[in-house]
Amino acid sequence: MRSPSKTCIFFYNPQFSDFDPIDYAELIRYAMTFPNVSRIWKYHDFIWNEQNLTDKIEANGIDHLIVAGLLPGTVKTLFSKAMAIAGKDPANVILASFNDYYTGTTFDMDRLKSVLACLIAGLSYETVAIPDENPVNPATLVIGGGIAGIQASLEIAYSNNHVYLVEKTGTIGGKMATFDKTFPTLDCAACILTPKMVEVNQNPFINLMTYCEVQEVSGEAGNYSVRILMRARKVNVKTCIGCGTCTEKCPAQAPSEFDYGTSMRKAIYMPFPQAVPNKYMIDAESCIYLKTGKCRACVKVCPVPDCINLDEQDHEVTINVGNIIVATGFKPFDAKKMDQFGYGRLPNVLTSLEFERLLNASGPTGGNIHLRSQDKKGNWIFTEEAEKPEKVAIIHCVGSRDKNHNKYCSRVCCMYSLKFSHLILEKLPGAEIHEYFIDMRSFGKGYEEFYERILEEDVSIVRGKTAKVEERNGKLFLRGEDILKGEILENTVDMVILSIGLEAAEETRDLSRMLGIPRSEDGFFEEVHYNLDPTATSRGGIYLAGTCQGPKDIPDSVAQGSAAAARAIQSILKGKIYKDLISIPLETIEKRINKLTLVQLEEKHL
Repeated sequence: MRSPSKTCIFFYNPQFSDFDPIDYAELIRYAMTFPNVSRIWKYHDFIWNEQNLTDKIEANGIDHLIVAGLLPGTVKTLFSKAMAIAGKDPANVILASFNDYYTGTTFDMDRLKSVLACLIAGLSYETVAIPDENPVNPATLVIGGGIAGIQASLEIAYSNNHVYLVEKTGTIGGKMATFDKTFPTLDCAACILTPKMVEVNQNPFINLMTYCEVQEVSGEAGNYSVRILMRARKVNVKTCIGCGTCTEKCPAQAPSEFDYGTSMRKAIYMPFPQAVPNKYMIDAESCIYLKTGKCRACVKVCPVPDCINLDEQDHEVTINVGNIIVATGFKPFDAKKMDQFGYGRLPNVLTSLEFERLLNASGPTGGNIHLRSQDKKGNWIFTEEAEKPEKVAIIHCVGSRDKNHNKYCSRVCCMYSLKFSHLILEKLPGAEIHEYFIDMRSFGKGYEEFYERILEEDVSIVRGKTAKVEERNGKLFLRGEDILKGEILENTVDMVILSIGLEAAEETRDLSRMLGIPRSEDGFFEEVHYNLDPTATSRGGIYLAGTCQGPKDIPDSVAQGSAAAARAIQSILKGKIYKDLISIPLETIEKRINKLTLVQLEEKHL
């Protein structure tokens, strides 16, 4: 680790004097044990400008400068320029971004020391920190049956390796199965998704486990033991013919989860007509027999003997796998948290996912746009008998880019809002549409062109926040702003669509604990390295796919599903898999640095 050059370490964090999750004092003590580290600078040591920095580099004869801390890239330009002015090589300004090694709640001190030690020795951490290997079980567990989990499962199955696909609901397909069209091409979502769903069910290498949840994970990379709870569907998947006689005679009703509560379903039901498996199941919470011991109407009319077993109980199974792919998706933001928009109080203020079902041909209104109305039992649902809206408002960034809720951008909201405007005009040609946005973020392939296309249509697109929505004379009254014109806006409409953001799924916390993988501050699963390895986690053999890692659109989710599958297949073909990255002790890193440094010095003398 000895080097003739003088190295300075600058610990960068603008909040250095305030609370910080990093113990800089301990890192400073460790860094000073290296003989070639001549100076340690901290953010509040002096005024950081080009002249002062140049003077200090010259005065101390600094040859190498390591900028370490949180987001050090924001100051690299300043340090590189100062090094060049001082007559030093600006390429010797090296970044140590501790953000890349965050464990979700704290920073592992030994890991940060390892990163520093590597950089001080002139080596990359990724080159030195290579874990040992284990033999690998060729079976893979995929948790989550949305588009990312489906894609990952199919990719692995194509390589003739076994996959267990576990989905907590009664069907695979995830949120994409509820969509009508996809942006920016306006392709039919079902036309893209359902063939893949059917293929999953028919592939001999995929064991589809719906209505199941992971309960416990033990073991290590290459040999994980997974305990899975198989909830009782109370309908035999192997013998059910999907005729629907049972649901016709069932007297009990409950809000449809697939339609996000915009319609009612029976206690014995199929999640949606194209569900996979295409079989019925019983909702124990709304079944009259399971609550009172009376009824059994479904059993009486079922044409298949012993197909329905109302007394079936949950049971557990244990499987062994070598790799695990987490594809648990996202949870939509709860619009009730933003009371100013009246969601939950005003029936015709609805979320974007509810509106997706209204647009869908398999939805409660057959794809026609109607206002919400009450049925005989007082449930607010959508029916084809209700009136159609003449004026519609779409409010962007509900729950996203908001310091009171989620600071991050949910990425997809702008584009699906523009899609809504186009589809509303297609279904209601004379409708008046108003979109209220903060910034238009059309980041993907073809997205900016789609935005420009909508601008040419008869849509009022206003830049500014909406302050509130309230009811006046049976209509919805909006008050907001147009920041480009500097005006306060007031508008009266029939329907308001809230473009809600994406949040980490509810099971993320429990899975994080079971799998031993960290979560980021916003609750999503944390990848091992945002730039270099966005699919892997700090646990060997556990990978991420889709929106469980963070908000993303369908193409990115599919791409990451394939990438995660590739990582699993890679280990299967090799027959070995790397252990946990974070399991490498600091002492091991230091020994490897000494060995590699000696090799480098010997090569220089050849």
